[in-house]
Amino acid sequence: MEEFTIRLSKKHQRPVLKVEAFDDMYALLDTGAIFPVWVEDEEILKNYYNAKLIIKGIKFSGFGGYTVGNVYKLECFKFGKLIYPGFHIVTSRENRYPFSMILSATMFRNLIYTIDDKNHILTVKIPDDESSVRNLIIKDSNGRINVLYNNKEI
Repeated sequence: MEEFTIRLSKKHQRPVLKVEAFDDMYALLDTGAIFPVWVEDEEILKNYYNAKLIIKGIKFSGFGGYTVGNVYKLECFKFGKLIYPGFHIVTSRENRYPFSMILSATMFRNLIYTIDDKNHILTVKIPDDESSVRNLIIKDSNGRINVLYNNKEI
C-alpha cells in the first residue's frame, strides 16, 4: 500500500491545505462534496492554468442552496502522489473563501484517507488494488451533473 501525507493549515478551522499543483494555493477538503469546485476568479483558471471550457451555465447544489457555474477541464491535476489526467472542475461565483478550490470526496474514491485535526495532517493511502492515476469526469446529462469515476456513475 502506497501512502503520502500533506500538512493541513493551522490557521483554518476546517481541513484546508496547500495544493502544490496550483502554485501553493489553498484548498478545502470537503468530505461531503461530490465534485471539485474552483471558487477563485474563473479567469485565473482559464488564463493561468490553461483550463478549457467544457460545459457552460450548469446549475448545481451547494453553498447553502443552488448556484450556477461552468465545467472546465485541466490537462492534468496532481495532488500528492495522485494524478488526475483530464481533470474536470466546476467553477462557482462564490469566491468569498480563504481558499481557491474545494477538493471533493469523490476524488478519493476507494482510497483510505484520514484527517488528523490534532496534528494538522492529511494521510492518503492507496490500496494495492487501486491506482494513483485517477479518472474523475463531470458530465451534463439533460441539465443534470453526473460524476463518473472510472466510467461508472457516482
